[in-house]
Amino acid sequence: MNKVYVLGGAQTDFERNWTKEGKGVIALLREVISDALKSVGLTYQDINIINKKNKIACFVGNFIAEEYIKQGHLGALLTMVNPTFYGVPSARYEAACASGSVALDAAITKIRADEYDLCIVIGWELMKTVDSKVGGDILGRAAYYQSEAKGIDFPFPKLFGKLADEIILKYKMDENRFLDSLALISYNNYKNAKKNPLAQTRKWFMSLEQAKMRGNDTNPYVGGRLSVSDCSQVTDGAAVVILASERFVKANYDQQYPIVKGYGHRVAPMLFNEKIEENIKSPYLLSWTRQAVLDAYQRSGLNVSDIDFFETHDCFTSSEYVAISSFGITEPGKEYQAIEEGIISIDGSKPINPSGGLIGCGHPVGASGTRMFLDLFKQVSCKAGAYQLEKSNNGMMLNIGGSATTNYVFIVGNE
Repeated sequence: MNKVYVLGGAQTDFERNWTKEGKGVIALLREVISDALKSVGLTYQDINIINKKNKIACFVGNFIAEEYIKQGHLGALLTMVNPTFYGVPSARYEAACASGSVALDAAITKIRADEYDLCIVIGWELMKTVDSKVGGDILGRAAYYQSEAKGIDFPFPKLFGKLADEIILKYKMDENRFLDSLALISYNNYKNAKKNPLAQTRKWFMSLEQAKMRGNDTNPYVGGRLSVSDCSQVTDGAAVVILASERFVKANYDQQYPIVKGYGHRVAPMLFNEKIEENIKSPYLLSWTRQAVLDAYQRSGLNVSDIDFFETHDCFTSSEYVAISSFGITEPGKEYQAIEEGIISIDGSKPINPSGGLIGCGHPVGASGTRMFLDLFKQVSCKAGAYQLEKSNNGMMLNIGGSATTNYVFIVGNE
């Protein structure tokens, strides 16, 4: 297989509300694509030249623009951004909150197959076009809507609240210790986000005490044992990643770039209850999430000891909790140890979400996979600024769609 190099990319400021600015999807895409091209030293004229050789393509990750902004046909929408995209192969990819990752997977595969030399992956979502209740119903399409979301206010907080319940039951956990671990996850992500100039919550306040005080006026419950502090954000935003073949890198650059070292992609049962029933005899609560991680390790020839940091899908604190053992940082049921001992904190031996994650950085659902992948690139390339880690040779990300239904894992590292 041909190597796939990560040249760089760009992310919008996740704090922004594009509707309040009087701007829409075309403005969003123009800004982030222009910034991404500039970051890797390319121009729209370069795209024209490469396209004449049929060696470039665009891959758009988006979950549900049809509901949020009444727009489909999102690959072709790029022709509205700039005439340069006339004729460029472009298509939309969807896998709920893992839409950005399935777009990345398609692009990586095309380069490995020697079809294209340059792939532009664009993940985006505009979510602040509707109120929170309507938005919660829209997001319910990532579950099995008919039985898990229809007529239910904010279905996903309830589903991941059930995940928290199942963690306690499966591993016979002390409830207070478990909830304190979730509070630490929330606190860490908010704290990390303060160092990220593009994070949605970088100006917000969240202390550990606040995260622990569930069920009050400032931190109300939203789903079972989970409260507002346990939730990721409703976010407008986009992230672009630019990938290239070895041939393209050697012909156009005189520096080293990270490569994609491995990936995993597994799909679990759609219904949450069926996931739990399937894994009654497994030590892992989400065994297909774990398998996607194992597949990435196998394909890369690496293991958890080789991974210096992680970006994970903390749509809720309960999802980050189960990710800890899925990565292999602890045994299943012992995740609290890595949290309490500071192993996953930004200055720990296995930091998770130095960017702030979905809780701190933001969660524009179609963009989250590309944003996490971009943060792998930033850390490995020592371009993460104030949240740069001291050791960052290899990074792993986990991006999930639905209630851990679609599971995508990527490893990015230096050669």
